[in-house]
Amino acid sequence: MVWESERLLLRYIIREDLNDLFRIYGDPETHRFNPYGPHLNIESSKEMLERKLISYEKEGFGDWTIFEKSNPNRVIGFGGVFVSQFDGRETNNLGYRFEPDAWGKGYATELSERAIRFGFNEVGLEDIVGVVRENHIASRRVLEKSGLKFLKKVADVEGLPASLMYHITRNDWVTAHC
Repeated sequence: MVWESERLLLRYIIREDLNDLFRIYGDPETHRFNPYGPHLNIESSKEMLERKLISYEKEGFGDWTIFEKSNPNRVIGFGGVFVSQFDGRETNNLGYRFEPDAWGKGYATELSERAIRFGFNEVGLEDIVGVVRENHIASRRVLEKSGLKFLKKVADVEGLPASLMYHITRNDWVTAHC
């Protein structure tokens, strides 16, 4: 199945995405705000890919492989809504990682808005969170433009800026879009 937004094509991750997953998650620039750093080898990306495939089966949804409609043969990122653990609880997490060439084009906001709509309308989620490092101003703006509101600050990695947890409920989203 393929989902669309104005300029993006989105589909679930498949095993053939492994090299693109490593290309993007292995790039130190894409991990500037991630305390765990880039994938050091393709095996790390393969383990992540397998976890995502298992998540689709277990949860019935997960994040996507992202393409520009104008160039549907090149992967530019990965993201969407997926289940993860944060601050001691399971969350429906909105997240994304784009190759640097895709930055600054509004794709993160476009993806986020489409993923939120997917989560509420197609999956039936009741709430979605976004987690971002306190010093990652661009991603904070994406979450805010997408309708998420600041929920709390979490000091989750010693010696680094805190994570900020943003949140939106189905009710808030429906109210804003009616």
